[in-house]
Amino acid sequence: MLRRQIFTVVFMFCILFQGTEGQCSSKLTCSECVQHAGCAWCKQRGFLSPGQPDRRRCDTAEGLRRRNCSAIIDPTPDVQSIVDTELGSSLENVVQLRPQKLHLKLRVGVPQTFKVAFKRAEGYPIDLYFLMDFSLSMIDDLENMKKLGHKVMSALRNVTNAARIGFGAYVDKREIPFITSSSDSLSNPCPENKTCQPAFSFKHFLNLTDNMEDFEKEVSKQNISVNEDLPESGFDGVMQVSVCEEEIGWGNVTRILVYLSDGLFHSAGDGRLAGIVRPNDGKCHLNKDGLYETSESYDYPSIAHLSEVLAKKNIKIIFAITDDYQDTYQELSAVIPQSVVGILESDSSNVVQLISDAYNDLVSKLILEHHKAPAGLDISYSSECSDGTQSYGQKRGECRNLDFDQQINFTVTVSTSVCFSHARSFTIRPQGLTEELSVTVETLCDCDCRDTERRSSYCHGNGTYACGVCSCDEGYVGQTCECEKQQNADSILSMEALCTPFNSTNTCSGHGSCLCGRCICHSHYRGQYCQCDDTSCNHHKNLICGGNGRCNCGTCECYPNYEGPACECSTITDECQTGNDSICSNHGYCECNQCICHPDFKGKHCTMSLYPCLQYGACVRCRLSNVLEKENCEEACSSTELIHSPDARIFSCDDEMVFFNVESNSETVQIFYREKHSIFQRAMFGTLVIFCSGVGGVVILGTTMILTYLVLLNIYYQIVP
Repeated sequence: MLRRQIFTVVFMFCILFQGTEGQCSSKLTCSECVQHAGCAWCKQRGFLSPGQPDRRRCDTAEGLRRRNCSAIIDPTPDVQSIVDTELGSSLENVVQLRPQKLHLKLRVGVPQTFKVAFKRAEGYPIDLYFLMDFSLSMIDDLENMKKLGHKVMSALRNVTNAARIGFGAYVDKREIPFITSSSDSLSNPCPENKTCQPAFSFKHFLNLTDNMEDFEKEVSKQNISVNEDLPESGFDGVMQVSVCEEEIGWGNVTRILVYLSDGLFHSAGDGRLAGIVRPNDGKCHLNKDGLYETSESYDYPSIAHLSEVLAKKNIKIIFAITDDYQDTYQELSAVIPQSVVGILESDSSNVVQLISDAYNDLVSKLILEHHKAPAGLDISYSSECSDGTQSYGQKRGECRNLDFDQQINFTVTVSTSVCFSHARSFTIRPQGLTEELSVTVETLCDCDCRDTERRSSYCHGNGTYACGVCSCDEGYVGQTCECEKQQNADSILSMEALCTPFNSTNTCSGHGSCLCGRCICHSHYRGQYCQCDDTSCNHHKNLICGGNGRCNCGTCECYPNYEGPACECSTITDECQTGNDSICSNHGYCECNQCICHPDFKGKHCTMSLYPCLQYGACVRCRLSNVLEKENCEEACSSTELIHSPDARIFSCDDEMVFFNVESNSETVQIFYREKHSIFQRAMFGTLVIFCSGVGGVVILGTTMILTYLVLLNIYYQIVP
């Protein structure tokens, strides 16, 4: 990853350097100059030649150094660590996110990076709140909940010694058509022979506590209720539990809300069925008895509103629901961060295991994201997860399959496209946790030259000097405010004559404007009459003077070790050196630090013969056979070395016996070869040829003799009766 980041930074700065030289020269002031990535300002007094405009002070820092500027303003981006407490997991000092506070100094268009580390602390305190559906269909579930307090706490104690639980419930709004309107039903909405408590939208029964007896006592006092339609007011309950932090007793710990239901939910817009049109205001409306007393005044919250509030309050939510509505709640969980769905048994008997599994699922993944970032700021994340997975340039940092006490690292990259009038801030926070990194951003868009002189003598007492530039008082002009503005035509014409070359009618050669008898040249022109163009020199590889020299009035002045019309030729010969201080293997000469090979050779160092197959074929055949005498091989193979390469696959020469390649240097010629057939195969082939020839000869001779005998015998019988 480090190599990849280094490559990215180098690549970006190469782009900045190549693309800014021309763009820098258009900036008129120091502030405008440093607001462009890669540009710097020269504040050296007297840096410019007469007639050069102030914009020539803006260039790349390297360009200014080449022009011998001794006072360069080039603000340096920086990351300052303000609070950086080490990660720790003790209950007295739990630190899961590092650092905690940073100050960034950014230049427009120049990315800045910093590291963020996270380690989930084992035993981190937990607040768990049960929000239960009290509709009639949940009667068995309520009975089980009355017995589960100690089991829930035991499960939490497996994770942390600092756990608290609270309890609340919901039914529905007390308005038609959500409930029945008869007086008897309002007080006891249950069917005959059953007693229920009146319906309510949400009621908070027990603050977060670590006392299990209080929890079981409060739950055991509760009774079920009834509503008319299928959906319930669970969203009202989630909103009030989230925003009523003091009333619920939420701590600065891991916050978990367990939403128990066997039905669907009402959401924004459903309140219109009862004539409730006012949108949910997202505020706490619990009375002293914990009842959401204004539920009939506000509509149900929307999913988006609920998601925003849960994220803001760092509450993880577990939807413990029956299997009938799993798909609906899975879709809901997909748009609510730090939420998970668990399948509840019909009587909620598995709620403890469900909570344990859901908690492990929630804490096994981490999402790092920023909040309240100002417009113009671009923030991206690169993640190094503990399981070895990596991601780069994402809109948020994300890792999965986390375990406790495993450190994961993020690299955050921040850049700005605008200047801020004052320092701006944003936060970076893991989803579902209250710990955060506070980042303050300051933009480096101004030049603090600290050399301001009013009525400066350098400006002839007619202006203010700052950052190398004179700002002239009213009525004065010129590079150093040396000239009064001319008012009559004769004076203006006489001044223009001083700006016009001999035998020419173009003021300042058409490349500048005349001011007080002196040419102020446009852009890259200079000289008394703006006659010099410092971009008109020869180019090499799309760079003026090949990047190896300075353009002076159309002519390249090369830096040391370079020459040529475009400084394209290096006088150093290190790339041409070969063994024993030879140049180009003695088969060529060095020009511009590159080998120019003799006609029969090629390659970077002229080591390869253009006709190796023809030149060395006889040598190879001689060495690999016994046909020629040894002295004849020495003659054919002068200064050669044969190297057997049986595993090689590509050869440039194809001889009758072998494949081979030829490489040469100043001392010797190396021939790499692979035989077409092995020696054994060739010997067997020769033996076979001799054997077959002998056998064939005998057979042919015998056959001929027999045929001759038969012919003669036939003639004899024809002659003798």
